[in-house]
Amino acid sequence: MNSYLLAVLLGIIEGLTEFLPVSSTAHLRIFEALLGVDLTDSYWKMFSIVIQLGAILCLPIYFRDRIAKFVRTFPDGERGDRTALNHPLTLVLIAFVFTAVPTFLLTKIIGKHLESLTVMGMSLVIGGILMWVIDVLYDRGTLPRRADHMEQMGLGQSIWVGLCQVLAAVFPGTSRSMATIAAGQLGGMSRSAALEFSFFVSIPTMAAATSYDLLKAVRGEDGGPSALGSISFTLHNWTVLAVGFVVSFIVAYGVVAWFMGWVRRRGFVPFAVYRIVFGAVVLWWAMAGR
Repeated sequence: MNSYLLAVLLGIIEGLTEFLPVSSTAHLRIFEALLGVDLTDSYWKMFSIVIQLGAILCLPIYFRDRIAKFVRTFPDGERGDRTALNHPLTLVLIAFVFTAVPTFLLTKIIGKHLESLTVMGMSLVIGGILMWVIDVLYDRGTLPRRADHMEQMGLGQSIWVGLCQVLAAVFPGTSRSMATIAAGQLGGMSRSAALEFSFFVSIPTMAAATSYDLLKAVRGEDGGPSALGSISFTLHNWTVLAVGFVVSFIVAYGVVAWFMGWVRRRGFVPFAVYRIVFGAVVLWWAMAGR
């Protein structure tokens, strides 16, 4: 397949799935195999990092006004009822810390699971079922609602969301978005508050994870040779990277805008159903020995 077309397709897949609760890792793994991408090739490993950077970049740009407001109102908050400990910016950083530390300590376990289609498939199915149940309970009013906006969140909710996000790192296919949204709803947050906090926590979490992947590519893993050293950076290769980056950014930006509007009117059940169906396909793929 033409490398430019491949860059466009993978950029679209990354942009579509990174922030929806459907697991970008599982989608990229399956579609890279279907499209004949050599997953051991250093260049395509770098390409995966670059398109994820494109998706990450859309968040601070899309939420620039909200971020600016949070910065202006720190530490008292918009209503004057916040402190340096429970201001939204602080809560985002706390959630990130409670994700980053356990994830770093569990890196060996994470490494074993990263390429497992069976783990991805099971995580998709189980996560879809949990998301469905939680959303139904939310609609029925069974779950408490203590925070309709990020400005009403508490320290405990931030820690809880951060810890639940670790599942997405340990079990690929879980989805960072699914873990944080479901955790937020269980912790007493409204759908829109849980989704917005999920996006905000994604900024430092994804930036750190992608930077770590980039560092490993530059320095090599376990003392091995640098992955970048084996790549021939021609004008063609740079252009393919740029195409994937730009496509991922544009698509992810549109998805974030659409998803915010969707959640205000509807729930997450359609995404839960999709997870279950796609997870079943991934499990079939794994059993078929692909």
